[in-house]
Amino acid sequence: MRKYSCIKAGLIYRILPVLPVVIAAFIPAIVFASEAVHAGTPDLTTHAIGYLSLAIFAFAYILVTAEEFTHLRKSKPVIVAAGLIWGLIGWVSTQAGLGHAAGAAARHNLLEYAELMLFLLVAMTYINSMEERQVFNGLRSWLVRKGFGFRTLFWLTGILAFIISPIADNLTTALLMCAVVLAVGGDNTRFVTIACVNIVVGANAGGAFSPFGDITTLMVWQKGMVEFWTFFSLFLPSLVNFVVPAAIMHFAVPVGNPQGNDEVVVLKPGARRIMMLFLLTIATAVCFHNFLSLPPVLGMLTGLGYLQLFGFFLKRSELKQFSAASSETEHAGRLGDIVPFDIFNKVARAEWDTLLFFYGVVMCVGGLGFIGYLGMASELMYTQWGATTANVSVGVLSAVVDNIPVMFAVLSMNPDMSTGQWLLVTLTAGVGGSLLSIGSAAGVALMGQARGMYTFFGHLRWTPVIALGYAASIMVHMWINDAYF
Repeated sequence: MRKYSCIKAGLIYRILPVLPVVIAAFIPAIVFASEAVHAGTPDLTTHAIGYLSLAIFAFAYILVTAEEFTHLRKSKPVIVAAGLIWGLIGWVSTQAGLGHAAGAAARHNLLEYAELMLFLLVAMTYINSMEERQVFNGLRSWLVRKGFGFRTLFWLTGILAFIISPIADNLTTALLMCAVVLAVGGDNTRFVTIACVNIVVGANAGGAFSPFGDITTLMVWQKGMVEFWTFFSLFLPSLVNFVVPAAIMHFAVPVGNPQGNDEVVVLKPGARRIMMLFLLTIATAVCFHNFLSLPPVLGMLTGLGYLQLFGFFLKRSELKQFSAASSETEHAGRLGDIVPFDIFNKVARAEWDTLLFFYGVVMCVGGLGFIGYLGMASELMYTQWGATTANVSVGVLSAVVDNIPVMFAVLSMNPDMSTGQWLLVTLTAGVGGSLLSIGSAAGVALMGQARGMYTFFGHLRWTPVIALGYAASIMVHMWINDAYF
């Protein structure tokens, strides 16, 4: 998501030799394909083009995993890989007289990506706007000033991560809570480490029960596999996933009170109204989907229009106020040290590396699915293993491989599953990344933010406890949501 120089070279060297084996073993389970498989399309799974495409994707994904070591942004290798894979598919399809089928499949994948990208772009723009209006800094300042003890802060930051991540993304939530922990923890490595582990678990668990909390839940909702309100059936299992390890880790948190400070952050004009517009945007997206049978992205883009209109009046108001106060300092739209609100700056600050990474993933695995690996994966996981075993395995796999291509694969296989099983795979894909620090964007981000204190091995120490919460959440889901199975 951002540049995080956090994983030591030694760790990378340990992971890289194993990664090709992991990818080779599970590649059928992480391929995403168009749902529109055309009749007469040749099976290329045993063709040289198929093997070459697998090799290209595996190599690109190794480069993605090694981003912290190579400093090569993760979007670059997958975008190139996508072009190579579809180029090979286009060449073979043209030779077989099936060029139109390949073109239709590629366009379908592009449509899937466009809906996801535009949805996320709007959400990122709102988050950037709230950040610029000091919303998150204000919350951090309030928590620091209260002078809570270490154990109280451990629970507060974890609970807030669980509560905020369903609305904001889990990455932003984790970074905010980590800033609080670092501000009050200082050099107390023991507290910072265990608090960061708790934040990662809380942020991932909180995102699992909301259609907006994680990209995987967003994909499941946009595909229509689970209704909007049905996602909240995962609230209690997600809460268990967070509370079980937190309750055990509580006894390892040092006793005492950190030294607070008196920093006060004042919200900028319009901050509260932007928060209300964000909630209105979410409501619009839900209404478009539930009542009008339209894609949720149309509601989100309408919400972007809300913010654009409000930003226009906010900018005019700020320009008038600043000009009246100090007209001599105005220069090229900048007034002293203050820059008036500009919506397009917030759009530009979106995580474009992440959005382009999604493009590469969708097109890469879409190509692999067109080749024919989708049927292999579906047969292996959902026929031979069974839905429950397959869906639990998805969560474990997402701790090693990014959960986005894994969820793309499951959605594209479209196995015949009950709503309870779709909820199960949504839960496991969302919280499975907590098992390892490199298993989620939140974990990777915190390793960079709390460098030297929150580490891969520091998190690994608590993996058995987190796994206990993972298993408990699955059992609770299968118990309380039995009616969905």
